[in-house]
Parts: sequence; structure tokens; C-alpha cells
Amino acid sequence: MSSLLSHNKDQLRIRKSLSDASPTSPSATTKSLRHERLSRLNSSGTTDASNDTSTNHAESYFLRRENRLSARKKAEEETANNDYKKMYEKALATNQRLKSRLETSKQELTMIQDQLQRAQKGKPGDCTSNMLETEKKESWSLKKRISDMEEQLKVKAELKMENQRLKDENGALIRVISKLSK
Repeated sequence: MSSLLSHNKDQLRIRKSLSDASPTSPSATTKSLRHERLSRLNSSGTTDASNDTSTNHAESYFLRRENRLSARKKAEEETANNDYKKMYEKALATNQRLKSRLETSKQELTMIQDQLQRAQKGKPGDCTSNMLETEKKESWSLKKRISDMEEQLKVKAELKMENQRLKDENGALIRVISKLSK
């Protein structure tokens, strides 16, 4: 009876040391715990066959449990790392797409401004009143397009700042995950 009590106390101590310890490598910890258990069991001096079988059963149970827990932790860490990596790659792709759209919009804006300047520099004495009316309409529509594009540029600048903020947050999250995984 006393050997069973001491065995149960040893198991509780092992469980507590497992939950308190933060192992650097699961295999080294498993080996050291197995060695501790065996040395304690051998030093108890009991040679009872039933005690050996229950000890072997308990040892195999804890070994299987430790293996399951370490496998689960590894799977969770890999899943978390993959999620952050996917988010980071998605943010990079979005940022590249927005940069290309911004460049296209800037080019359109410069072309329209050039057209507007050419339209304004035209010789009004050579044109008839109908041509003046059409030029005024074109000028008005070009000004409107310019103002619309300027608004789009503002929105794109805000999106660019938002992307940069997301990149910074993503980097911070990656650093936190790497620190937690150590």
C-alpha cells in the first residue's frame, strides 16, 4: 500500500514538473523524465511483478500523453505561423496592386493636365463661337476629371498608409510569434 502511495506521489510530482517546466526540446525532456521515473522506481526496492506492470503501464501512458501534447503544440505553432505568413503575403500583393494603380492614375492625370493646358493655350481669335463652346465644355470636363483623379489619389494615399500600418503590425506579430516559439 505504501509503495502505491509513493508511486502516486511520484506521478503527481512528475505531472507538476511537466506542467511547470518549459522544455527546450521535447525529446530531451522526455528522456530525462523517463530516466527520473526509472531511477525512482528502481530505487524503491520493490520487485513485485504486479507493481512492475502497473509502473510500465503508467509510464507508457505518460509517454503517450507527452507525445500527443508535444505533437499538438507543434501543429498549433505551424498553423499560426502559416496564417501570419499568408496574411503578410496577401498584404504585400495588395500593396503592389495599389502601387501600380497609383502610377497609372498619375500618368493619366499628367496627360489630362497637358491636354487642358493645350486647350487653354489655343488661339481664341482663330476659332468660331461654336469651337469656343466645345473647348469650354472640354475644359470643364477635363477640370472635373482632374478633380476626380485628385480625390482618387488622396484615397490611394490613405490606402497606402493603411497598407504600411498593416505591414508594421504584421511584422510585430511575427516578432511576437517568434519570441513565443522560442
